[in-house]
Amino acid sequence: MIKAVDMRKGMVIEHDNQLFTVHEFQIVSKGNWRSYVAAKLKNFKTGSVIDTRFSTDDKIETPRVEGAEYEYLYKEGDQYVFMDTNTFDQIHVSADLLPDAEHYLKGNEKCKLMLIDGAVVGGELPNVVELKITDTSPVVKGATATNQQKDAILETGFKVRVPPFIVNGEVIRVDTRTGEYLERA
Repeated sequence: MIKAVDMRKGMVIEHDNQLFTVHEFQIVSKGNWRSYVAAKLKNFKTGSVIDTRFSTDDKIETPRVEGAEYEYLYKEGDQYVFMDTNTFDQIHVSADLLPDAEHYLKGNEKCKLMLIDGAVVGGELPNVVELKITDTSPVVKGATATNQQKDAILETGFKVRVPPFIVNGEVIRVDTRTGEYLERA
């Protein structure tokens, strides 16, 4: 059992006697009103998405989920292919279960997949990934004096804001939870 405010994206919860994955959640507090948690939940069996609200003190049941480390290999259609690092078995995971993976995974990254009775119900991307810059505007002389950022396109096609001194071909570290530039690799 966890409190509603402890929910995280990608987590598996039990709600109305059904399993759901948390696609989005937000803690809302409006002036003098009581705070609540607004969440979008995806039904594990039917695939339907529902919007729901929880009080911040609501207790939410979390099923027993086994977490195992898998290595990302490649994307095949609308599925990601992962390999168990111990048995070398390959497993196909729907892109719906890892919504932001296409922005951060390029191959050989270790991810934690969550399984219930051998079926994948969700996953966690690594907190930080290293990606190469493929396209960004050139360095402007004297631009380091201000804290202005510029757009850069990574090797996965994801766009991120970077400091002005970053150039094409450089490898940077990106936080997968926020999608923000952290530092040079």
